[in-house]
Amino acid sequence: METQIKNRAMLAIKESVFPGCVIGLIKKNGERIVVPCGNFTFETNSKEIKQDSIFDVASITKSIPVSSLALKLIDEGKLKLEDKLINFLPEFKNSQRESVLIKHLLTQTLDYSFRLSSHKDKSAEEILNIILTSELKTKPGEKFFYSNATTIILGLVIEKITGKTLDILAEEIFFKPLKMTRTSFNPLLKFKKEEIVPTEIQEWRGGLIHGEIHDESAYILSKNKPVGSAGIFSTVPDLLNFLEMLLNNGTLNGKHYFSQEITKSFHTNQLSHINEWSGLGWELNQPQYMGTNNTNSTFGKTGFTGCVVTCDIQKGIGIVILSNYTYPKRKPDTEKLNKFRKDISEIINKTYE
Repeated sequence: METQIKNRAMLAIKESVFPGCVIGLIKKNGERIVVPCGNFTFETNSKEIKQDSIFDVASITKSIPVSSLALKLIDEGKLKLEDKLINFLPEFKNSQRESVLIKHLLTQTLDYSFRLSSHKDKSAEEILNIILTSELKTKPGEKFFYSNATTIILGLVIEKITGKTLDILAEEIFFKPLKMTRTSFNPLLKFKKEEIVPTEIQEWRGGLIHGEIHDESAYILSKNKPVGSAGIFSTVPDLLNFLEMLLNNGTLNGKHYFSQEITKSFHTNQLSHINEWSGLGWELNQPQYMGTNNTNSTFGKTGFTGCVVTCDIQKGIGIVILSNYTYPKRKPDTEKLNKFRKDISEIINKTYE
């Protein structure tokens, strides 16, 4: 299997899908495989990718750690799915403010009419005001609409309840106890730039994005403090630690992180009433990147930079793929990337059929 994984990754590199990647597999019993391939960039003298190379994991941040922090608060009785958002953020003001619930944030069912990337030239204060005051196109809960704004709001709720910023809270609750020592919202404060894989050469940002958040709105907003939509930098071994905990029903090395009820909600569809698929804080039923030979208990999350984590509770396996797909420039579509992620998933899942 390891040879198959490496061969498929080298084919993707040859096709210029990305210059390098790391692929990891974790089993419920702790057995793991980590396969690094390629280099930081396509240049001939580029640094070689290692098992513990640090990547900007983009929207994986929404699940690890942000939604997980919210679900931890629910587990502890400090937050409820049916709580109104305005109980925590009275500054959230639009005509449907009374109807927006915490469960809408965890299932991406607030129908915003814009993408935050279109507001990248505005200040952090202006972007936050747009998020908190814009009208929704449909009633909360009626339509799945994947948006950075929704998880940014969730992050604000978490901060309001705990009195701590997301980076401090994530470190205390998950990163430190799970020994995720190379995971951070602020990697350049802890690691050398040479340890971090670059993401894109971007005119808007004045050149190479390297060690700074790739996502446009998160980059602007995070100048004040970390936000819920993107910003985590991590490694395959660190993320495998998190998935190992999930595979063991929220417990690892004697420490309890989630109840079984909460872990079940990750892979239980919350949106069957609108013919969509979403767990609480996680994506479900996404064969375009999860493959077609996993089970119904598979949940996961992708990142725009070329990353993905998936977890199959029934088979007891978790998969992490980190790459810098956006280097040197973002592609017009994700067809080749999704084909690669799907193929890797199917190679691994076939082994455990």
